[in-house]
Amino acid sequence: MVKNKKVIIFDVDGTLIDSIGIWNEIDKELIRRIGNRKIDEIDIAKQRDDKLKEYSKYKDAYLEYCEFLKQKYKSSMSKEEIKKLRYEIAEQYLMEKVDYKPNAEKVLKYLKENKYILVIATTTNDHTIQIYKTINKNIINKANFNDIFTLIYSKNSVKQLKPNPEVHYKILEELNVNKEECLIIEDSLIGVEAAKNANIEVATIYDKYSDSNRKEINELSDYKFQDFNEMLNYIKKEIEE
Repeated sequence: MVKNKKVIIFDVDGTLIDSIGIWNEIDKELIRRIGNRKIDEIDIAKQRDDKLKEYSKYKDAYLEYCEFLKQKYKSSMSKEEIKKLRYEIAEQYLMEKVDYKPNAEKVLKYLKENKYILVIATTTNDHTIQIYKTINKNIINKANFNDIFTLIYSKNSVKQLKPNPEVHYKILEELNVNKEECLIIEDSLIGVEAAKNANIEVATIYDKYSDSNRKEINELSDYKFQDFNEMLNYIKKEIEE
């Protein structure tokens, strides 16, 4: 998996960071406020992933997602107002509650110690990444992004979001590496599709919020892991034996 690789590319939300449930809570509260409706967390995650995939070619996919919420829940607010409210609700969650998935930081540190170049490729926006880098103590104290990652590509770094492979092409170009020298770590179907569209090997970390696409994810993934402890043991065996 990592043998003969130079660059390991990580997604953030749902992969490294245990945040999909948090974003579901945020969107649950948002929907309650704009439309006085309740919706199941799993349905929220699927609805959001489906719409972000549909809007991936738009300049601001998240703004179009907010327009979808406006129409579906018959809100009198504009899509811009809904997006602003979403991030107001999110701020406290992102600063204090979000954390690494169990043992994710151990995988990052082990790979870093073994001279791999680690990169982030995420649809998370710049503002949220800055919170993770500078404010969120859970993340900073375990494995500071600034110490671990050579490059960080967020939503704002590309014109087209995953499953479009633009972000991965940019990484290949900037680091001057071949696709065969890279491995992508993902959790969701759109992330796995982006890896496959870039023709780069992909390993997946299980996340329950992607269960609705589990069959497709498993079919497309080159490697599958239930958690980061399983991944770490696999990597160690590969490197040390």
